[in-house]
Amino acid sequence: MPNRLPMPPAEPLLNAPEFTVSELSQSLKRTVEDAFGHVRVRGEISGFRGAHSSGHCYFALKDESAKIEAVIWKGVHGRMRFKPQEGLEVIATGKLTTYPGSSKYQIVIEALEPAGIGALMALMEERKKKLAAEGLFDEARKQLLPWLPEVIGVVTSPTGAVIRDILHRLEDRFPRHVLVWPVKVQGEGSAEQVAAAIRGFNALPEGGRIPRPDVLIVARGGGSLEDLWSFNEEIVVRAAAESMIPLISAVGHETDITLIDFVADKRAPTPTAAAEMAVPVRSDLFVEVADLARRTRAYWQRAHESRRNELRAAARALPAAGDLLAIPRQRLDSAGSALPRGLKANTHAHFRRFTAAGAKLTLRVLHGQISQADHRLTVCGERLGLSARSLLRQRRDRFAGLEVRLRASKLANAQAQRNAIARQRERTQRLSERAQRALVTLLQRLDARVENSGKLLSALSYRGVLARGFALVRDEAGHPLHSADSIGPGARVEIEFADGRVGATTDADRPAPPAKRAQQPKPAAQETKPAPKRVGKPVDQGTLF
Repeated sequence: MPNRLPMPPAEPLLNAPEFTVSELSQSLKRTVEDAFGHVRVRGEISGFRGAHSSGHCYFALKDESAKIEAVIWKGVHGRMRFKPQEGLEVIATGKLTTYPGSSKYQIVIEALEPAGIGALMALMEERKKKLAAEGLFDEARKQLLPWLPEVIGVVTSPTGAVIRDILHRLEDRFPRHVLVWPVKVQGEGSAEQVAAAIRGFNALPEGGRIPRPDVLIVARGGGSLEDLWSFNEEIVVRAAAESMIPLISAVGHETDITLIDFVADKRAPTPTAAAEMAVPVRSDLFVEVADLARRTRAYWQRAHESRRNELRAAARALPAAGDLLAIPRQRLDSAGSALPRGLKANTHAHFRRFTAAGAKLTLRVLHGQISQADHRLTVCGERLGLSARSLLRQRRDRFAGLEVRLRASKLANAQAQRNAIARQRERTQRLSERAQRALVTLLQRLDARVENSGKLLSALSYRGVLARGFALVRDEAGHPLHSADSIGPGARVEIEFADGRVGATTDADRPAPPAKRAQQPKPAAQETKPAPKRVGKPVDQGTLF
Protein backbone atom coordinates (compact mmCIF):
# COMPACT_ATOMS: atom_id res chain seq x y z
CA MET A 1 0.00 0.00 0.00
CA PRO A 2 1.31 3.45 -0.76
CA ASN A 3 2.12 5.61 2.22
CA ARG A 4 -0.63 8.11 3.00
CA LEU A 5 0.40 11.66 3.69
CA PRO A 6 -0.70 12.98 7.08
CA MET A 7 -3.65 15.32 6.73
CA PRO A 8 -3.13 18.77 8.22
CA PRO A 9 -5.47 19.72 11.13
CA ALA A 10 -8.60 21.56 10.18
CA GLU A 11 -7.91 25.23 10.11
CA PRO A 12 -10.37 27.19 12.30
CA LEU A 13 -12.90 29.25 10.42
CA LEU A 14 -11.60 32.76 10.71
CA ASN A 15 -14.79 34.26 9.24
CA ALA A 16 -17.19 32.60 11.75
CA PRO A 17 -19.46 35.34 13.17
CA GLU A 18 -19.58 36.06 16.88
CA PHE A 19 -23.00 36.03 18.64
CA THR A 20 -23.83 37.46 22.02
CA VAL A 21 -25.77 35.29 24.43
CA SER A 22 -28.83 37.56 24.05
CA GLU A 23 -28.72 37.33 20.24
CA LEU A 24 -28.44 33.54 20.35
CA SER A 25 -31.31 33.29 22.87
CA GLN A 26 -33.56 35.54 20.76
CA SER A 27 -32.76 33.45 17.68
CA LEU A 28 -33.69 30.24 19.49
CA LYS A 29 -36.90 31.89 20.74
CA ARG A 30 -37.96 32.89 17.22
CA THR A 31 -37.09 29.43 15.86
CA VAL A 32 -39.22 27.62 18.48
CA GLU A 33 -42.19 30.01 18.17
CA ASP A 34 -42.15 29.90 14.33
CA ALA A 35 -41.80 26.11 14.20
CA PHE A 36 -44.64 25.23 16.63
CA GLY A 37 -46.97 28.20 17.22
CA HIS A 38 -50.15 27.11 19.02
CA VAL A 39 -50.27 23.54 20.38
CA ARG A 40 -52.55 21.41 22.57
CA VAL A 41 -50.79 19.42 25.28
CA ARG A 42 -52.29 16.77 27.56
CA GLY A 43 -50.62 16.09 30.87
CA GLU A 44 -50.79 16.15 34.66
CA ILE A 45 -50.27 19.40 36.59
CA SER A 46 -47.21 19.18 38.83
CA GLY A 47 -45.64 21.67 41.22
CA PHE A 48 -48.65 24.02 41.37
CA ARG A 49 -48.68 26.07 44.59
CA GLY A 50 -51.30 28.65 43.69
CA ALA A 51 -50.95 32.01 41.98
CA HIS A 52 -47.73 33.99 42.47
CA SER A 53 -47.77 37.34 44.28
CA SER A 54 -47.77 38.96 40.83
CA GLY A 55 -50.91 37.03 39.85
CA HIS A 56 -49.13 34.73 37.35
CA CYS A 57 -49.14 30.91 37.76
CA TYR A 58 -46.02 28.76 37.29
CA PHE A 59 -46.08 24.94 37.23
CA ALA A 60 -45.25 21.97 34.97
CA LEU A 61 -47.15 19.48 32.77
CA LYS A 62 -45.83 15.91 32.90
CA ASP A 63 -46.60 12.38 31.74
CA GLU A 64 -44.83 9.05 32.28
CA SER A 65 -41.54 10.07 30.67
CA ALA A 66 -41.34 13.84 30.12
CA LYS A 67 -42.14 17.21 31.66
CA ILE A 68 -42.57 20.71 30.25
CA GLU A 69 -42.68 24.00 32.16
CA ALA A 70 -45.90 26.02 31.91
CA VAL A 71 -46.99 29.57 32.76
CA ILE A 72 -50.40 31.27 32.88
CA TRP A 73 -50.41 35.06 32.87
CA LYS A 74 -52.54 36.97 35.39
CA GLY A 75 -55.18 38.23 32.93
CA VAL A 76 -55.67 34.79 31.35
CA HIS A 77 -55.91 33.11 34.78
CA GLY A 78 -58.67 35.51 35.84
CA ARG A 79 -60.78 34.63 32.77
CA MET A 80 -60.29 30.86 32.99
CA ARG A 81 -63.34 28.73 33.69
CA PHE A 82 -61.30 25.82 35.07
CA LYS A 83 -58.51 26.81 37.46
CA PRO A 84 -55.31 24.71 37.62
CA GLN A 85 -54.96 22.35 40.58
CA GLU A 86 -52.16 20.04 41.69
CA GLY A 87 -52.40 16.51 40.23
CA LEU A 88 -55.27 17.31 37.79
CA GLU A 89 -54.97 15.88 34.28
CA VAL A 90 -55.77 18.65 31.80
CA ILE A 91 -55.58 19.60 28.12
CA ALA A 92 -53.70 22.91 27.76
CA THR A 93 -53.84 25.12 24.67
CA GLY A 94 -51.09 27.69 24.15
CA LYS A 95 -47.89 28.50 22.34
CA LEU A 96 -44.33 27.28 22.87
CA THR A 97 -41.62 29.79 23.65
CA THR A 98 -38.31 29.99 25.48
CA TYR A 99 -37.23 31.72 28.68
CA PRO A 100 -33.71 33.12 28.09
CA GLY A 101 -33.20 33.76 31.82
CA SER A 102 -32.78 30.03 32.55
CA SER A 103 -32.19 28.58 29.03
CA LYS A 104 -35.37 26.46 28.97
CA TYR A 105 -38.45 26.18 26.82
CA GLN A 106 -42.01 26.48 28.17
CA ILE A 107 -45.63 26.68 27.11
CA VAL A 108 -47.66 29.87 27.67
CA ILE A 109 -51.17 28.52 28.35
CA GLU A 110 -54.16 30.43 26.97
CA ALA A 111 -56.93 27.87 27.68
CA LEU A 112 -57.25 24.97 30.11
CA GLU A 113 -59.81 22.17 30.29
CA PRO A 114 -60.04 18.88 32.22
CA ALA A 115 -59.11 15.74 30.33
CA GLY A 116 -62.38 13.74 30.20
CA ILE A 117 -65.39 13.15 32.47
CA GLY A 118 -63.26 11.36 35.05
CA ALA A 119 -61.23 14.50 35.64
CA LEU A 120 -64.43 16.50 36.06
CA MET A 121 -65.74 14.06 38.65
CA ALA A 122 -62.43 14.09 40.51
CA LEU A 123 -62.37 17.88 40.46
CA MET A 124 -65.96 18.00 41.70
CA GLU A 125 -65.23 15.59 44.58
CA GLU A 126 -62.12 17.51 45.59
CA ARG A 127 -64.00 20.81 45.50
CA LYS A 128 -66.86 19.26 47.47
CA LYS A 129 -64.49 18.14 50.24
CA LYS A 130 -62.87 21.56 50.35
CA LEU A 131 -66.17 23.45 50.67
CA ALA A 132 -67.53 20.94 53.18
CA ALA A 133 -64.43 21.46 55.33
CA GLU A 134 -65.22 25.18 55.37
CA GLY A 135 -68.69 24.42 56.76
CA LEU A 136 -70.70 25.63 53.76
CA PHE A 137 -72.81 22.44 53.70
CA ASP A 138 -73.77 22.42 57.42
CA GLU A 139 -77.48 22.02 58.12
CA ALA A 140 -77.27 24.49 61.02
CA ARG A 141 -76.64 27.42 58.66
CA LYS A 142 -79.60 26.68 56.35
CA GLN A 143 -82.66 28.96 56.55
CA LEU A 144 -86.36 28.04 56.65
CA LEU A 145 -88.47 28.87 53.62
CA PRO A 146 -91.22 31.49 54.11
CA TRP A 147 -94.70 29.92 54.27
CA LEU A 148 -96.31 32.36 51.78
CA PRO A 149 -93.78 34.68 50.05
CA GLU A 150 -94.98 37.92 48.53
CA VAL A 151 -92.22 38.12 45.86
CA ILE A 152 -90.31 35.20 44.32
CA GLY A 153 -86.97 35.75 42.55
CA VAL A 154 -86.00 33.30 39.77
CA VAL A 155 -82.45 33.00 38.37
CA THR A 156 -82.59 31.13 35.06
CA SER A 157 -82.51 31.51 31.29
CA PRO A 158 -85.39 33.68 30.01
CA THR A 159 -85.81 31.67 26.78
CA GLY A 160 -85.96 28.10 28.08
CA ALA A 161 -88.90 25.94 29.16
CA VAL A 162 -87.85 26.17 32.82
CA ILE A 163 -89.25 29.64 33.47
CA ARG A 164 -92.54 28.74 31.74
CA ASP A 165 -92.92 25.61 33.89
CA ILE A 166 -92.31 27.62 37.06
CA LEU A 167 -94.77 30.37 36.09
CA HIS A 168 -97.48 27.86 35.12
CA ARG A 169 -97.05 25.92 38.37
CA LEU A 170 -97.23 29.10 40.46
CA GLU A 171 -100.36 30.19 38.58
CA ASP A 172 -102.02 26.86 39.34
CA ARG A 173 -101.10 26.76 43.03
CA PHE A 174 -100.94 30.36 44.27
CA PRO A 175 -100.23 33.34 41.95
CA ARG A 176 -97.39 35.46 43.30
CA HIS A 177 -95.29 38.38 42.03
CA VAL A 178 -92.24 36.88 40.20
CA LEU A 179 -88.96 38.68 39.39
CA VAL A 180 -86.79 36.96 36.74
CA TRP A 181 -83.04 37.69 36.54
CA PRO A 182 -82.00 36.44 33.06
CA VAL A 183 -78.64 34.65 32.96
CA LYS A 184 -76.71 32.15 30.88
CA VAL A 185 -76.99 28.67 32.39
CA GLN A 186 -74.03 27.09 30.56
CA GLY A 187 -70.93 28.06 28.67
CA GLU A 188 -68.30 30.73 29.18
CA GLY A 189 -69.25 33.38 31.76
CA SER A 190 -72.42 31.61 32.95
CA ALA A 191 -71.08 30.98 36.48
CA GLU A 192 -70.23 34.66 36.93
CA GLN A 193 -73.71 35.70 35.75
CA VAL A 194 -75.49 33.28 38.13
CA ALA A 195 -73.38 34.46 41.09
CA ALA A 196 -73.99 38.10 40.16
CA ALA A 197 -77.75 37.46 39.97
CA ILE A 198 -77.85 35.91 43.46
CA ARG A 199 -75.84 38.77 44.93
CA GLY A 200 -77.93 41.30 42.99
CA PHE A 201 -81.19 40.03 44.51
CA ASN A 202 -79.63 40.19 47.98
CA ALA A 203 -78.46 43.76 47.35
CA LEU A 204 -82.01 45.06 46.69
CA PRO A 205 -83.10 47.36 49.55
CA GLU A 206 -86.20 46.74 51.65
CA GLY A 207 -89.08 48.90 50.45
CA GLY A 208 -87.23 50.06 47.32
CA ARG A 209 -88.61 50.72 43.86
CA ILE A 210 -87.90 47.09 42.94
CA PRO A 211 -89.34 44.77 45.63
CA ARG A 212 -86.86 42.50 47.41
CA PRO A 213 -87.74 38.78 46.94
CA ASP A 214 -88.71 36.65 49.94
CA VAL A 215 -87.32 33.45 48.36
CA LEU A 216 -84.96 32.68 45.44
CA ILE A 217 -85.14 29.83 42.92
CA VAL A 218 -81.99 28.95 40.92
CA ALA A 219 -83.25 26.71 38.10
CA ARG A 220 -81.97 24.94 35.00
CA GLY A 221 -83.07 21.98 32.90
CA GLY A 222 -81.27 18.67 32.67
CA GLY A 223 -78.03 18.02 30.83
CA SER A 224 -74.62 16.39 30.98
CA LEU A 225 -72.01 17.07 33.64
CA GLU A 226 -70.27 19.53 31.32
CA ASP A 227 -73.55 21.40 30.72
CA LEU A 228 -74.24 21.66 34.48
CA TRP A 229 -70.66 22.49 35.42
CA SER A 230 -71.37 26.20 35.94
CA PHE A 231 -73.31 25.28 39.09
CA ASN A 232 -70.25 23.45 40.46
CA GLU A 233 -68.05 26.56 40.32
CA GLU A 234 -66.86 28.01 43.64
CA ILE A 235 -68.13 31.50 42.78
CA VAL A 236 -71.72 30.18 42.45
CA VAL A 237 -71.53 28.00 45.58
CA ARG A 238 -70.11 30.82 47.71
CA ALA A 239 -72.70 33.29 46.40
CA ALA A 240 -75.49 30.85 47.35
CA ALA A 241 -73.92 30.36 50.80
CA GLU A 242 -73.73 34.13 51.37
CA SER A 243 -77.37 34.69 50.36
CA MET A 244 -79.50 36.15 53.16
CA ILE A 245 -82.64 35.28 51.17
CA PRO A 246 -83.74 31.60 51.45
CA LEU A 247 -82.65 29.80 48.27
CA ILE A 248 -84.09 26.76 46.47
CA SER A 249 -81.82 24.84 44.08
CA ALA A 250 -83.59 23.29 41.07
CA VAL A 251 -80.74 22.35 38.71
CA GLY A 252 -81.22 19.40 36.36
CA HIS A 253 -83.40 16.36 36.92
CA GLU A 254 -83.81 14.01 39.88
CA THR A 255 -80.50 12.22 39.28
CA ASP A 256 -78.41 15.33 38.55
CA ILE A 257 -76.30 16.46 41.52
CA THR A 258 -74.39 19.75 41.64
CA LEU A 259 -72.52 21.51 44.45
CA ILE A 260 -75.15 24.25 44.71
CA ASP A 261 -77.63 21.57 45.86
CA PHE A 262 -75.56 20.99 49.02
CA VAL A 263 -75.31 24.66 49.98
CA ALA A 264 -78.89 25.69 49.08
CA ASP A 265 -81.48 25.96 51.85
CA LYS A 266 -83.71 23.50 49.95
CA ARG A 267 -83.11 21.21 46.97
CA ALA A 268 -85.86 20.52 44.47
CA PRO A 269 -85.61 17.56 42.05
CA THR A 270 -87.09 19.64 39.19
CA PRO A 271 -87.94 23.32 38.57
CA THR A 272 -91.66 22.46 38.83
CA ALA A 273 -91.07 20.93 42.26
CA ALA A 274 -89.26 24.12 43.29
CA ALA A 275 -92.38 26.14 42.47
CA GLU A 276 -94.45 23.71 44.58
CA MET A 277 -92.05 24.15 47.51
CA ALA A 278 -92.21 27.95 47.26
CA VAL A 279 -96.00 28.42 47.66
CA PRO A 280 -98.91 26.37 49.10
CA VAL A 281 -102.15 25.44 47.25
CA ARG A 282 -104.59 28.34 47.30
CA SER A 283 -107.77 26.19 47.25
CA ASP A 284 -106.55 24.16 50.21
CA LEU A 285 -105.94 27.42 52.09
CA PHE A 286 -109.53 28.55 51.39
CA VAL A 287 -110.91 25.27 52.79
CA GLU A 288 -108.67 25.48 55.84
CA VAL A 289 -109.59 29.14 56.51
CA ALA A 290 -113.33 28.36 56.22
CA ASP A 291 -112.95 25.46 58.69
CA LEU A 292 -111.02 27.66 61.14
CA ALA A 293 -113.70 30.39 60.88
CA ARG A 294 -116.48 27.87 61.64
CA ARG A 295 -114.58 26.48 64.62
CA THR A 296 -113.86 30.05 65.86
CA ARG A 297 -117.57 31.00 65.78
CA ALA A 298 -118.58 27.84 67.65
CA TYR A 299 -115.93 28.41 70.28
CA TRP A 300 -116.97 32.06 70.71
CA GLN A 301 -120.62 31.08 71.21
CA ARG A 302 -119.72 28.46 73.84
CA ALA A 303 -117.42 30.91 75.66
CA HIS A 304 -120.10 33.65 75.59
CA GLU A 305 -122.73 31.35 77.10
CA SER A 306 -120.30 30.22 79.81
CA ARG A 307 -119.48 33.82 80.76
CA ARG A 308 -123.22 34.66 80.95
CA ASN A 309 -123.85 31.77 83.36
CA GLU A 310 -120.87 32.76 85.53
CA LEU A 311 -122.16 36.37 85.70
CA ARG A 312 -125.61 35.24 86.79
CA ALA A 313 -124.15 33.04 89.53
CA ALA A 314 -121.95 35.87 90.83
CA ALA A 315 -124.93 38.29 90.87
CA ARG A 316 -126.93 35.92 93.04
CA ALA A 317 -124.04 35.72 95.55
CA LEU A 318 -123.68 39.54 96.01
CA PRO A 319 -125.11 41.17 99.28
CA ALA A 320 -127.75 43.98 99.28
CA ALA A 321 -126.70 47.61 98.65
CA GLY A 322 -128.00 48.83 102.05
CA ASP A 323 -125.88 46.29 103.92
CA LEU A 324 -122.74 47.33 102.01
CA LEU A 325 -123.23 51.12 102.72
CA ALA A 326 -124.22 50.94 106.43
CA ILE A 327 -120.69 51.08 107.91
CA PRO A 328 -119.39 53.84 105.57
CA ARG A 329 -122.49 55.93 106.27
CA GLN A 330 -121.82 55.66 110.08
CA ARG A 331 -118.17 56.77 109.64
CA LEU A 332 -119.35 59.77 107.60
CA ASP A 333 -121.70 60.89 110.34
CA SER A 334 -118.91 60.71 112.98
CA ALA A 335 -116.50 62.76 110.83
CA GLY A 336 -119.17 65.44 110.19
CA SER A 337 -119.81 65.95 113.92
CA ALA A 338 -116.05 66.38 114.66
CA LEU A 339 -115.41 68.87 111.83
CA PRO A 340 -116.30 72.20 113.67
CA ARG A 341 -113.99 71.49 116.62
CA GLY A 342 -111.14 70.62 114.27
CA LEU A 343 -111.50 73.84 112.28
CA LYS A 344 -111.27 75.99 115.42
CA ALA A 345 -108.17 74.16 116.72
CA ASN A 346 -106.41 74.48 113.32
CA THR A 347 -107.10 78.26 113.16
CA HIS A 348 -105.74 78.81 116.69
CA ALA A 349 -102.51 76.91 115.90
CA HIS A 350 -101.80 78.93 112.73
CA PHE A 351 -102.38 82.21 114.66
CA ARG A 352 -99.73 81.28 117.26
CA ARG A 353 -97.11 80.49 114.58
CA PHE A 354 -97.79 83.79 112.78
CA THR A 355 -97.38 85.79 116.02
CA ALA A 356 -94.03 84.13 116.78
CA ALA A 357 -92.67 84.87 113.28
CA GLY A 358 -93.75 88.52 113.45
CA ALA A 359 -91.96 89.07 116.76
CA LYS A 360 -88.63 88.05 115.18
CA LEU A 361 -88.94 90.46 112.21
CA THR A 362 -87.36 93.78 113.57
CA LEU A 363 -85.38 96.73 112.03
CA ARG A 364 -82.12 95.76 113.79
CA VAL A 365 -82.16 92.33 112.24
CA LEU A 366 -82.63 93.79 108.76
CA HIS A 367 -79.66 96.21 109.23
CA GLY A 368 -77.44 93.34 110.37
CA GLN A 369 -78.26 91.22 107.32
CA ILE A 370 -77.57 94.20 104.99
CA SER A 371 -74.16 94.80 106.65
CA GLN A 372 -73.18 91.16 106.25
CA ALA A 373 -74.18 91.21 102.57
CA ASP A 374 -72.17 94.43 101.98
CA HIS A 375 -69.06 92.89 103.66
CA ARG A 376 -69.29 89.76 101.53
CA LEU A 377 -69.62 91.90 98.40
CA THR A 378 -66.47 93.91 99.31
CA VAL A 379 -64.44 90.77 100.01
CA CYS A 380 -65.53 89.21 96.70
CA GLY A 381 -64.51 92.38 94.79
CA GLU A 382 -61.02 92.34 96.31
CA ARG A 383 -60.58 88.63 95.58
CA LEU A 384 -61.70 89.22 91.97
CA GLY A 385 -59.10 91.96 91.48
CA LEU A 386 -56.30 89.77 92.90
CA SER A 387 -57.36 86.89 90.70
CA ALA A 388 -57.37 89.10 87.58
CA ARG A 389 -53.85 90.45 88.29
CA SER A 390 -52.55 86.94 89.04
CA LEU A 391 -54.07 85.57 85.83
CA LEU A 392 -52.62 88.47 83.81
CA ARG A 393 -49.16 87.83 85.30
CA GLN A 394 -49.36 84.10 84.49
CA ARG A 395 -50.43 84.81 80.92
CA ARG A 396 -47.57 87.32 80.49
CA ASP A 397 -45.00 84.76 81.77
CA ARG A 398 -46.48 82.10 79.52
CA PHE A 399 -46.31 84.33 76.44
CA ALA A 400 -42.68 85.24 77.27
CA GLY A 401 -41.78 81.53 77.40
CA LEU A 402 -43.56 80.89 74.11
CA GLU A 403 -41.65 83.78 72.51
CA VAL A 404 -38.32 82.25 73.59
CA ARG A 405 -39.36 78.81 72.30
CA LEU A 406 -40.55 80.33 69.01
CA ARG A 407 -37.20 82.06 68.43
CA ALA A 408 -35.32 78.85 69.20
CA SER A 409 -37.62 76.90 66.90
CA LYS A 410 -37.08 79.37 64.05
CA LEU A 411 -33.31 79.05 64.40
CA ALA A 412 -33.49 75.25 64.54
CA ASN A 413 -35.82 75.13 61.52
CA ALA A 414 -33.50 77.40 59.51
CA GLN A 415 -30.49 75.21 60.40
CA ALA A 416 -32.45 72.06 59.45
CA GLN A 417 -33.36 73.58 56.07
CA ARG A 418 -29.70 74.48 55.45
CA ASN A 419 -28.65 70.91 56.29
CA ALA A 420 -31.36 69.50 53.99
CA ILE A 421 -30.25 71.76 51.14
CA ALA A 422 -26.64 70.66 51.66
CA ARG A 423 -27.67 66.97 51.60
CA GLN A 424 -29.69 67.47 48.44
CA ARG A 425 -26.77 69.30 46.82
CA GLU A 426 -24.43 66.38 47.67
CA ARG A 427 -26.99 63.87 46.39
CA THR A 428 -27.41 65.84 43.15
CA GLN A 429 -23.64 65.92 42.68
CA ARG A 430 -23.38 62.14 43.24
CA LEU A 431 -26.20 61.48 40.77
CA SER A 432 -24.51 63.73 38.21
CA GLU A 433 -21.23 61.82 38.57
CA ARG A 434 -23.06 58.49 38.25
CA ALA A 435 -24.86 59.75 35.14
CA GLN A 436 -21.54 60.81 33.57
CA ARG A 437 -19.98 57.40 34.35
CA ALA A 438 -23.06 55.62 32.98
CA LEU A 439 -22.94 57.71 29.77
CA VAL A 440 -19.25 56.91 29.28
CA THR A 441 -19.93 53.20 29.86
CA LEU A 442 -22.85 53.24 27.41
CA LEU A 443 -20.75 54.96 24.73
CA GLN A 444 -17.99 52.37 25.23
CA ARG A 445 -20.48 49.52 24.81
CA LEU A 446 -21.94 51.10 21.67
CA ASP A 447 -18.42 51.60 20.24
CA ALA A 448 -17.65 47.94 20.95
CA ARG A 449 -20.85 46.81 19.20
CA VAL A 450 -20.11 49.00 16.18
CA GLU A 451 -16.57 47.59 16.05
CA ASN A 452 -17.85 44.00 16.27
CA SER A 453 -20.42 44.68 13.56
CA GLY A 454 -17.69 46.13 11.35
CA LYS A 455 -15.54 43.03 11.92
CA LEU A 456 -18.51 40.79 11.11
CA LEU A 457 -19.22 42.77 7.92
CA SER A 458 -15.58 42.57 6.90
CA ALA A 459 -15.52 38.83 7.59
CA LEU A 460 -18.62 38.19 5.47
CA SER A 461 -17.59 40.46 2.56
CA TYR A 462 -16.21 38.87 -0.61
CA ARG A 463 -13.36 41.39 -0.55
CA GLY A 464 -11.88 39.42 2.35
CA VAL A 465 -11.73 36.41 0.03
CA LEU A 466 -10.02 38.55 -2.62
CA ALA A 467 -7.45 39.67 -0.04
CA ARG A 468 -6.43 36.02 0.50
CA GLY A 469 -5.36 35.72 -3.16
CA PHE A 470 -8.57 34.86 -4.99
CA ALA A 471 -10.02 36.79 -7.95
CA LEU A 472 -13.54 37.51 -9.24
CA VAL A 473 -14.18 37.10 -12.99
CA ARG A 474 -16.98 39.11 -14.64
CA ASP A 475 -18.28 39.23 -18.22
CA GLU A 476 -18.67 42.36 -20.34
CA ALA A 477 -22.06 43.08 -18.69
CA GLY A 478 -20.47 42.98 -15.21
CA HIS A 479 -22.09 39.67 -14.18
CA PRO A 480 -19.97 37.18 -12.22
CA LEU A 481 -18.90 34.02 -14.08
CA HIS A 482 -19.17 30.77 -12.14
CA SER A 483 -17.76 28.16 -14.64
CA ALA A 484 -15.44 27.97 -17.63
CA ASP A 485 -18.17 26.47 -19.83
CA SER A 486 -20.06 29.78 -19.75
CA ILE A 487 -17.14 31.65 -21.49
CA GLY A 488 -16.91 31.64 -25.28
CA PRO A 489 -13.79 31.93 -27.46
CA GLY A 490 -12.29 35.43 -27.66
CA ALA A 491 -14.68 36.74 -25.02
CA ARG A 492 -13.87 39.95 -23.18
CA VAL A 493 -13.75 39.44 -19.39
CA GLU A 494 -12.84 41.58 -16.38
CA ILE A 495 -10.81 40.18 -13.45
CA GLU A 496 -11.16 41.87 -10.04
CA PHE A 497 -8.30 41.51 -7.52
CA ALA A 498 -8.05 42.88 -4.01
CA ASP A 499 -6.19 45.99 -5.21
CA GLY A 500 -8.04 46.65 -8.52
CA ARG A 501 -9.49 45.33 -11.80
CA VAL A 502 -7.83 44.31 -15.13
CA GLY A 503 -9.30 43.38 -18.51
CA ALA A 504 -8.55 40.10 -20.36
CA THR A 505 -9.54 38.17 -23.51
CA THR A 506 -10.13 34.40 -23.59
CA ASP A 507 -8.36 32.02 -26.05
CA ALA A 508 -9.66 32.13 -29.57
CA ASP A 509 -9.30 28.38 -30.10
CA ARG A 510 -11.36 27.30 -27.02
CA PRO A 511 -14.62 25.50 -27.77
CA ALA A 512 -17.87 27.46 -27.76
CA PRO A 513 -20.15 27.07 -24.72
CA PRO A 514 -23.11 24.66 -25.05
CA ALA A 515 -26.35 26.16 -26.42
CA LYS A 516 -28.39 25.00 -23.41
CA ARG A 517 -26.24 26.95 -21.03
CA ALA A 518 -26.35 29.98 -23.27
CA GLN A 519 -30.15 30.00 -23.08
CA GLN A 520 -30.07 30.26 -19.28
CA PRO A 521 -28.39 33.53 -18.34
CA LYS A 522 -27.81 32.96 -14.68
CA PRO A 523 -26.14 36.33 -14.07
CA ALA A 524 -29.28 38.16 -15.30
CA ALA A 525 -31.46 36.12 -12.96
CA GLN A 526 -29.15 36.95 -10.12
CA GLU A 527 -29.25 40.63 -11.03
CA THR A 528 -33.07 40.80 -10.86
CA LYS A 529 -33.28 38.81 -7.61
CA PRO A 530 -33.91 41.11 -4.62
CA ALA A 531 -31.14 41.51 -2.10
CA PRO A 532 -31.42 39.17 0.88
CA LYS A 533 -32.29 40.67 4.24
CA ARG A 534 -29.54 38.80 6.10
CA VAL A 535 -25.89 38.28 5.24
CA GLY A 536 -25.18 34.78 3.95
CA LYS A 537 -22.85 32.38 5.73
CA PRO A 538 -20.35 29.82 4.32
CA VAL A 539 -21.88 26.57 3.09
CA ASP A 540 -20.22 24.42 5.74
CA GLN A 541 -21.45 26.55 8.67
CA GLY A 542 -25.05 26.31 10.02
CA THR A 543 -27.02 29.32 11.14
CA LEU A 544 -30.23 30.07 12.99
CA PHE A 545 -30.82 33.46 11.35
